[in-house]
Amino acid sequence: MLYLSSQDSQDAPLFGEDDGNVGLRKSRIRHPLASFFHLFFRTSAILVYLLCDIFSSRFIACMVTIILLLSCDFWTVKNVSGRLLVGLRWWNQVDEDGKSHWVFESRKTHSLSMTSSAESRIFWLGLIVCPMFWIVFVFSTIISFKIKWLAVVIMGLVLQWANLYGYVRCKVGGKSNLSSMAKNYLGVQIFKQAMKKTEDP
Repeated sequence: MLYLSSQDSQDAPLFGEDDGNVGLRKSRIRHPLASFFHLFFRTSAILVYLLCDIFSSRFIACMVTIILLLSCDFWTVKNVSGRLLVGLRWWNQVDEDGKSHWVFESRKTHSLSMTSSAESRIFWLGLIVCPMFWIVFVFSTIISFKIKWLAVVIMGLVLQWANLYGYVRCKVGGKSNLSSMAKNYLGVQIFKQAMKKTEDP
């Protein structure tokens, strides 16, 4: 499978950008197993965290279960679902001089037919929404003084944020492009709101 630097690829809609090839791409899910496990581990970790105090009083068992689910989610999203669902991958490698390098890659544009719009939306929805829950959990843990859960929720936030950051870097190609895309997205949304107000009687 051929990959190249992510700034040369536009295979999945992100930050509200319009994908002109969506009409040409099949919306069916081509990798149902990868799509299922992309969401299963991360949603399961959230549900176990929310329900563990209700169904179990054993903190250690709940903590270990959540950490295992988060670890499985991190590995699955980083090594399987990102490559299959949207054609993106990232990793760290050490060169001969012992220096560490982060590599962000995306599939070439002529391979767009290998991804579907449905899988792209499943991937990005799960990748973006779930870390927001862990942000809420961090603040709620601090406010409610449940200090024993702080390490768990921080681990959840860090692991899921790492995958989100890595795949956004793959998609947009670098920090400068990421900043530019975010600004462009905000500009487009403001423009749309302004146009809507002018069209209203």
